[in-house]
Amino acid sequence: MNNNTKIVEVFYFADDFCKEFNSVIKRSQIAEDNGKKDRNKPCKLSDAEVITIMILFHTGGFRNLKHFYINYVQKHLTSYFPETVSYNRFVELEQKSLFPMVLFLKTMRLGSCTGISFIDSTPIRVCHNKRIFNHKVFEGIAQRGKSTMGFFYGFKLHLIVNEMG
Repeated sequence: MNNNTKIVEVFYFADDFCKEFNSVIKRSQIAEDNGKKDRNKPCKLSDAEVITIMILFHTGGFRNLKHFYINYVQKHLTSYFPETVSYNRFVELEQKSLFPMVLFLKTMRLGSCTGISFIDSTPIRVCHNKRIFNHKVFEGIAQRGKSTMGFFYGFKLHLIVNEMG
């Protein structure tokens, strides 16, 4: 499968999901009557387009989102995303569409376990080892741990990925 059909396929599934998600949200919202008009001006990039760009970024091998968006999406993918916004506005839209993207990936695109998995762990340091006893924010939650780089105080994040990503 080449890259063009992959972009269209990801957008197709994301767009169907976003339409269903927005209709469910709109049905279950409670109307607020505060005397103000609601602004319903649509964005230039839809939630499905933002989700598609984010999925392409994570599967594309780029290291920097800003470089990917400015130098790849806005220059080479203009036929797929004709009305791109500035990078700062894209980051705002990315934050707005985070919840639909997580639900989309969890419900629609979660791969099945085939028996081949790659596991990695990384420490999330909360504070320096000398300041453990003064640290109050994660008191009782964070613990001492050891990694290949030495001891740390904080959490350990474990990621499990199958061979299909």
